[in-house]
Amino acid sequence: MKPTIYHLSHIDLDGYSCQLIMEYTPYKIFSYNANYGAEVVERLNEILEALKISNAPALIFITDLNLTADEAKWLNREVDRLNEKGKQITIILRDHHGSGQESADKYSWYFLDTTKCATKLVYEYAQEHFELDQPEWMAKYVDVVNAVDLWHQDQIEDFEYGKVCMRLVTETRELNRIVFGDDDRKYKVALLKEAAQMVHEERANIVLDEKIHALKKNFFRENEDDTLDNLATKFIVKLLGSKMKTMTIYYKGYKGFLSYGVGNTSIVGNGFLVTYPEYDFIVDVSTRGTMSLRANNKVNVAMISKEWAGGGGHPNAAGGRIQGFKEQFRYDKVKTQIENLIHAKEAVAGHLDYKET
Repeated sequence: MKPTIYHLSHIDLDGYSCQLIMEYTPYKIFSYNANYGAEVVERLNEILEALKISNAPALIFITDLNLTADEAKWLNREVDRLNEKGKQITIILRDHHGSGQESADKYSWYFLDTTKCATKLVYEYAQEHFELDQPEWMAKYVDVVNAVDLWHQDQIEDFEYGKVCMRLVTETRELNRIVFGDDDRKYKVALLKEAAQMVHEERANIVLDEKIHALKKNFFRENEDDTLDNLATKFIVKLLGSKMKTMTIYYKGYKGFLSYGVGNTSIVGNGFLVTYPEYDFIVDVSTRGTMSLRANNKVNVAMISKEWAGGGGHPNAAGGRIQGFKEQFRYDKVKTQIENLIHAKEAVAGHLDYKET
C-alpha cells in the first residue's frame, strides 16, 4: 500500500519546483509550504494534526528546508510517539543547506547534499523510489533550477532561463498564501509547469519573459478576457465566498468577513460586498496588525475601527492598527485573536448605532 505523502517545501523557485516534480508520481499528496523560521514548525504541526486523525501509512517529505537540531529532535520525537500508538509514519528530508549539517549527522532520514539544489535531489530520489513518470522537459528543467539556485553563472543558458523562472515565482503575488495556501501553490506550480515546457525553445528566457503576463491571465480567466487585476479580483472574491463558513465574524449584531493579508481592500473588499450583500462589512488584517475595513452603506466602519483600534476614516472605508497583534502563519489563529478582541470590546462598550443616516 502506497503511503500518503505530506510534502512540505520552501516558498522559492527551488521549493515549488520540488512540488512540481512530485506531481508526476502516482501518490496521494498533501502539499504545504513554509519560509524559514517559526513557520516551518507551524506547518509541521499542521501535518502532525492531520496524521493524528489518519490511519493510513504516511510519509512526511520535507524539501528545500533545513531543520535546526532542536526542530529535528522535536519532529523525530513526535513521529516516534505517533508510531508507538500504531501509526505507520516515516520521514524523509532532502535538502542542500549546509546549516542543517548537525541534524543530518544525527538522523538517518535527514539527507544533505550541498552540491545540488533541492529540486535535483527530489528528482533523483523520485526516479529511484517514487515511480516518476517524467515528461521530456523535466531533466532540462531540473538543470535550469539547479543552475540558478546554486548561482552557476557559467551555465549561461540554464542560468538565464532560471532567472526568469525565479522572477515568475517572486512576482506571483496575486494570491495570499496564508488564506489561499492551496490555490496559491497551484497557481505558482501551474505557471512553472508552463515555463518548464518552454525550456527547449530558442532564447527561452526571452520567450518566457514576454509571456509571463499572458500566463497569469490564462490562469485566472474563466470566460471573457479582462485586465489581470480584474481577473484576479474576480478569482479572489470567488475564493473568499467559498470560505464564508470559516471566515465570518460578528460584531454587535453586524455580519462581517475577516480576511488576512489579502490586501487591495478597496477593490477586493468592495467587490466582495457587492457580490455577497448579506455581509455588512469586510475587514482585512495585515501581518503587522494594521486593518482595513470596507462597508457598502450598511454600517459605519469608522466607528468599528475606532472601537477596535483607535482608528478612523470614512463610514464606508476605515483603518487602524491593532495593538499587540501577533503575526500568525495560520488563519484560524488570526481569527481567534480578532474574536478575542471583539468579545473584549463588546464587553466594555455600549451598543452604538453604526447604520448610515
